[in-house]
This record gives sequence, structure tokens and C-alpha cells, in this order.
Amino acid sequence: MTPVLQTKTPLHFINPNKDALVADFVGKPLNALRTPAFVVDRAVFAKNCMKMHENARDWGATFRGHLKTHKTVEGTKLQLISDVGSNSAIVVSTLMEAWGVMQGGLVADGTVKDILYGLPVGLNKLDDLSALHAEMTKYGGTVRILVDHLDQIKFLEEYEKAQEHPKKWSAFIKMNGGLQRAGILPEPVSFKPFMRRVFASPAISVFGFYTHAGYSYASTSLEQATSHLTGEVRLTNDAATMALEVLAESDNGEVNHQPFVLSVGSTPTALSATAEAKLKMTSTLNGTLELHSGNYTMLDLQQLHTTLIGRPQIAQKVLATVISYYPGRGSDGQDEAMCDAGAIAMSKDTGRIPGFGEVVGKSWKLGRISQEHGVLVRVPPNAETGRTDPTLKVGEIVEIVGQHACLIAAAYPWYYVIDSDMAEGSDKVVDIWIPWKGW
Repeated sequence: MTPVLQTKTPLHFINPNKDALVADFVGKPLNALRTPAFVVDRAVFAKNCMKMHENARDWGATFRGHLKTHKTVEGTKLQLISDVGSNSAIVVSTLMEAWGVMQGGLVADGTVKDILYGLPVGLNKLDDLSALHAEMTKYGGTVRILVDHLDQIKFLEEYEKAQEHPKKWSAFIKMNGGLQRAGILPEPVSFKPFMRRVFASPAISVFGFYTHAGYSYASTSLEQATSHLTGEVRLTNDAATMALEVLAESDNGEVNHQPFVLSVGSTPTALSATAEAKLKMTSTLNGTLELHSGNYTMLDLQQLHTTLIGRPQIAQKVLATVISYYPGRGSDGQDEAMCDAGAIAMSKDTGRIPGFGEVVGKSWKLGRISQEHGVLVRVPPNAETGRTDPTLKVGEIVEIVGQHACLIAAAYPWYYVIDSDMAEGSDKVVDIWIPWKGW
């Protein structure tokens, strides 16, 4: 194998100065902010987190919060600790997030005890992961990885063999549920030999089986989302069943000392995880359930289309300024306008709801986008959604809810935080959250 050069997380880029931003912006009205600006309602965010704790509890599962949407210290605390309960397990999409959790004091104070790096393990990141593992161990915590290919196993073995104190990595086996994004297929002819090799490895301890039903974003009812959730459980449980069969046939059946963890979830399926949904699971489980999710903290138009949430549950929005107006330029002679939020501010993700974003309270949508500007187009007034005001003026600041909160948030160096549970908290900045940037 060609030598793999190890890489390091550039921690010196991790954060702007929060104290300076708080001093500059807290107390300012939203219309005093430079646009485009990303705004998070802390009260709604917290309620979304509490609801997910309720779902996990009622569904009979532990919970692992995904940090990929907000990537902040403050958001992590709200994800893991609510009036309903607390959890200490997270999944991250980048090692910058993991180190941000560490440097943000969330491991030292006991908030986070279990970090899963949520991509199949990158071979050039093992030095970094090992350093993170060593830091976590100091506080009694653990780092887990995902594996889905035998080359990963071979490299982990070679890597650990070269260490002064070789360790076993706690690993989830990533399962492919049909999305064709990552994971191994649950086909006995290939899966059982894979598991035989994994169980024989001195570098791996199998913690459980992990999947993500990304296709559940196409759900348009609770029934459909629940069906996808049941499918996730079936997939991971089938994998656990085959794994136990492999162990029963092997000479090293004692390598598994605890029940496998069956980790499932996406925002639509996690929102459907209720006591009623649990009644629909008829198979005997060969493991314990874990629910994971991330987008649920902020939500967006893609989630709104599933019908599992309402507009009041969306915790994020983008402020944009109307910078020009074009009477009669649009289709059927409709007016158009231009705002200063484009593809970078809103992302180019689309969804089943037309356009790149909805203007809150206005019968307008973000219909077209270029890099740094977007074209607002008129839509019919809709009393049900509250989008009834047809007027726009040059210089006006509008609020836009976009298609995909995860990608929208990624564009911003900090978030302006409001709190609708506080007096005047809906219209003034009450805090600044700084996300971890980079990989």
C-alpha cells in the first residue's frame, strides 16, 4: 500500500473572538445587522431538542446528537441537556467539530463522554483521531469510528501494530440502507465474511451497527416516516443477527461482551420515533436502540415538506436586504425584486417546496440565485402560512427560511441568537454563537 501521510486539524483557525462579538452585537435590533445575517431562535432550538429527548425516551432508545447542523458549544449543550433528560453521546461530521467540543470544555465538564466520527474512517486522519482518543481517555470518555471496508481494517491493524501501546478502536459497522452513500450492504454472501474478518481483528471492537435513512426526506406523512424508521431498525437488526451467527460459528465468540447498539435515525425518522412507532416493531431485537439526528435542532423547508413539523418549529432564518425592484419583469407580468442573499448565503439546495427560500410573512419566495444575490418573485398570498403581505420596498429587510439549514448555516462565521421566550427577545440579539469551521 502507498504510504498514507497523516494530517492534522488546524486548530489555530477554530474561533473568532466571542467576547468582542457579544460586546458589539448583543442588544442590537435585527434591523441593525449587516445582511445577509443568520439568525437562530434559541427558545425554539431548545424546544426542538427537548422534543427529541422525549421521542427517544418514548421510543425506548438512547440518543446521540449530531452536531453537523449548528457546530457550536452552546447548541451542543442544548442538544444534550433538557428538562426531559440528558445524554452525553454525539456524532460529528468533521474532526474540527470533535476538537471544538474538546477545546470548548464540553468533555472536561462531563457534557460529552462519547464522540463518534460520523464518516467511514479516513486513513490520513488516524494520528488526529488517536490524539483525540488520548484526550478523551483522560476524562473517561471514548472515541468511536465507522468502518465499511476491509482496507480500513487492514490499515488500522498496521497502524496500531506500529504504536508503542496498540489499542482497539470501538467501531460501528456502517450499513447501506439503499441510499448508496456509505456503508456495506446487508447481503449474507458478502456481509458474513466481512464480519468474520472484523471480529478476528486485534484493532477493532464492534460496538454496533449504524445507518441513516436519508431517503426519508421524501416522506410526506407520519406513516411514511415511521415506515422508514422501521426499515432502519430492520436493517441494523438483520446485521446484528448475522453478526451473532458469525460469532456462534467462530472460535472467538467471546469477543462480543455487550449487546450491539443499533443506531438509526434521520430527522424525519427521528421525529416519527414515538411510543406508537415502537408498537410497530414486531421483531426481537439483537441489540439496544440508539436514535441519532441533527437537522431537527434548526429545521427548514425540506423538513416542512415532510408535514412532520410546522413553521413555528423552524429555529433559523436569514436576514436579507431588498436592494432593487423590477415592476412587471416576472412571469405573467409579476413584479420581481433583488436581495443581497444569494447562493453562498442560502446554499443551492432545493426541495419539494419550490424555490430556494420563503420570505416570512410576505407572498414572495427566493426564486433564483447567483453567488451573492437572489431574485425574489411574487407568489399567491396564503393565509394558512401567514404569507399574505405582497409589498416589498427597496431597503427593506426581509426574513427568509431556506431549504436546508445545515448548508445555510455553514456559510456564516457566527450566528445572531434571539430568544422568543424573553421579553423583546424576538427582535434583539441576545447572544452570539460561533460555529467550528473547517475539517
